Amino acid sequence: MFYAQSPKKTGLPREVVKWLQGLDLSMYPKNVRRDFSSGYLVAEIFSRYYPQDFSVHSYDKGTSLSAKQRNWSQIERSLQRQNLHLMKEVIDGAIHCKPGAAELLVQEVYTVLTNRRIRDVQGPEWDFTDQEYQELLPTLARSTASKAIKNNLRITELMAEPDINTNQRKAEVILHRHLEHKAVERVLNPGKSPKGDIELTVWENIGCS
Repeated sequence: MFYAQSPKKTGLPREVVKWLQGLDLSMYPKNVRRDFSSGYLVAEIFSRYYPQDFSVHSYDKGTSLSAKQRNWSQIERSLQRQNLHLMKEVIDGAIHCKPGAAELLVQEVYTVLTNRRIRDVQGPEWDFTDQEYQELLPTLARSTASKAIKNNLRITELMAEPDINTNQRKAEVILHRHLEHKAVERVLNPGKSPKGDIELTVWENIGCS
């Protein structure tokens, strides 16, 4: 899933950082992707604005998939009572620690609660993959097709949605995107021979049986 209006770089805008610092949270998020994944801090943020609907004592600080799912399910129910909404795809990306998802989630929470637009939120579409990181690497150090799928289709996604056809479609999208980038590399660097990708089936790439 792609999103326009997303930050150019991983990280939070200055005004969002200052806002978080002023909320006196039980812990300050040092690793945005990890610390917002469970939903606990998100619930704590909303509790500062809606204390009757978000009781932090009813949320789990655990990091297991089941704890995350319980927390986020409770958050979504509480949001509905306030007629508020967060993008489901962004929540899912945050749960599974996808690159950029937690940052976009926090900015969305900021906008929902403050009614302020973030000035520097602009730029390319966001796809919650490691493609931006891969582009920083030398050509020969970049992921093969197999590694690209393993990097971008998390084990927690397979656990949360065990349907074989659904996960095969996700893997095929990742594989198609990877091969497109490889084709572009060959055009831009015709004299170089990129690390060869082993031709595997989608399920062999995922590592499923």
